Amino acid sequence: MPNRRLDAIDRRILAALQRDARLTNVQLAEEVNLSPSPCLRRVRQLEAAGLIRGYHAELDRGGVGFGLTVFVGIRVERHHEAQANAFREAVVALPEVVSAHLVSGESDFLLQVVVPDLAAYERFLTGTLLRLPGVTDIRSNFAIQTVKAHGPLPVERLAEAGGEVPVLRQP
Repeated sequence: MPNRRLDAIDRRILAALQRDARLTNVQLAEEVNLSPSPCLRRVRQLEAAGLIRGYHAELDRGGVGFGLTVFVGIRVERHHEAQANAFREAVVALPEVVSAHLVSGESDFLLQVVVPDLAAYERFLTGTLLRLPGVTDIRSNFAIQTVKAHGPLPVERLAEAGGEVPVLRQP
């Protein structure tokens, strides 16, 4: 089957599922003004194309015991590709690291770390982060208050902004 562009209905489906991934297919179809069968077919196509990667529950970090969020900038040595790969693999394996980004600027990597408290972060810093391969510098920034977290992607604005709209691969 040929590829097709992500259209307004697909964008409305993505926006609705970002707001509430627990919508039933019937509820979703009503919200995007489709009948249930075509709506389900589109959702399956969005999943098959990799645009919907999964469905998750958003937890209250403090409520489940992770009261401290730390943004950690890390500089690493750039002498060996093997060492860089070892660093990446080590970071991915750390459950305290909820996101990790290769960045430009003062740091090479920016990690978002969640721990119960400052004492737990001190243990994580000295016992784990400082021992990662190739680490030369670590800068920690503590979140005082979360103003916005896990914001949805503004998919409905893609067409408005004149931006490139992804092509759906037909399964």
